[in-house]
Amino acid sequence: MPMPLRTADFDYNLPPDLIAQTPAHERDRSRLLVLDRHTGAMQHRIFRDLSDYLLPGDLLVINEVKVIPARLFGRSERRHHIEVLLLLEVEVDPGLRHAGTSCWEALIRPSRSVRVGDRLILADDTITAEVLEKRGEGRHLLKLAYDGHLTDLLWRFGRMPVPPYIKRQGTKSPHPPFTKEGHGGIWDAEMDRERYQTIYAKYEGAIAAPTAGLHFTPELIETLTQQGIAITPLTLYVGPGTFRPVRVDEVDRHQMESERYMIPEQTALAVKAAKKEGRRVIAVGTTTVRALEHAAVDGDVRSGAGVTDIFIYPGYRFQCIDALITNFHLPCSTLLMLVSAFAGRYAVMAAYREAIALRYRFYSYGDAMLIV
Repeated sequence: MPMPLRTADFDYNLPPDLIAQTPAHERDRSRLLVLDRHTGAMQHRIFRDLSDYLLPGDLLVINEVKVIPARLFGRSERRHHIEVLLLLEVEVDPGLRHAGTSCWEALIRPSRSVRVGDRLILADDTITAEVLEKRGEGRHLLKLAYDGHLTDLLWRFGRMPVPPYIKRQGTKSPHPPFTKEGHGGIWDAEMDRERYQTIYAKYEGAIAAPTAGLHFTPELIETLTQQGIAITPLTLYVGPGTFRPVRVDEVDRHQMESERYMIPEQTALAVKAAKKEGRRVIAVGTTTVRALEHAAVDGDVRSGAGVTDIFIYPGYRFQCIDALITNFHLPCSTLLMLVSAFAGRYAVMAAYREAIALRYRFYSYGDAMLIV
């Protein structure tokens, strides 16, 4: 009987200075490590060379979700400064629902200073929040009250929920190109509204970007289209589970959080046709993989809305995808496990070692991999 996979099997040592704090100056100028998942062979290119590896008839599936600026700042009855990250709107008792109110699960920092019943004043006094209950892992249920539309207030006062390992706001950018256009070497958090978002983002509701898609430009998409590569969308609303660490020793004991998705009929039909005709289905990002694989039955992808808590790790048998575009992921993360399931753990960890040796940039704003 084989030994169970352990979380430690997906650990690696990353120098902190390789964690990208800002994106590449041009989206498609990020580096691209091309990994052959059958031979383990690697090539080193830049992302705009992607067209060299795709063939006429290939089907590229993208995630059109749009990140909302869900980080809010304000004060509480006990502290002058408090930060709230809205995670997920929650359906509650109809008695709590009124015009200009909604209930959200949220992270609050510092969480220890907040008690049930406390009132928070957020977003330049335009939103008030009552703490209804404390939940596990630092989460709270909040009832928000506001005038007008919450989405408008978020875009006016909120900040993008960039991952916690990005700590550079208000500091000198390590990447000189941002000294252009009056940036003066400072990466303004407002710039995240453009760059922590794909160029094709449409449907609001994510609190993290589908980062493999951050490298695409309109010009690159036009090049691919002219080359005979089809591009079709789905939407998976990336939630807090993206950053949830694996806290168990044995991989198969981890429980993924649920995320909503929507697959248009045109996408389901396009995937079905590609598989029938022997054309490659190429997923842009792990979020796209999770939606497609959850919606697949005997290789056919069902259209419509769904909720997935699928956990893909080595041993999983893929039904849909033939190639994958992805970024470099955190040690011991479920995303690294998914990539390892597709390309093989030894090949992926070898690729990560080479990327570190060649000083690739890691994580959300970092460089990319193409696994073929």
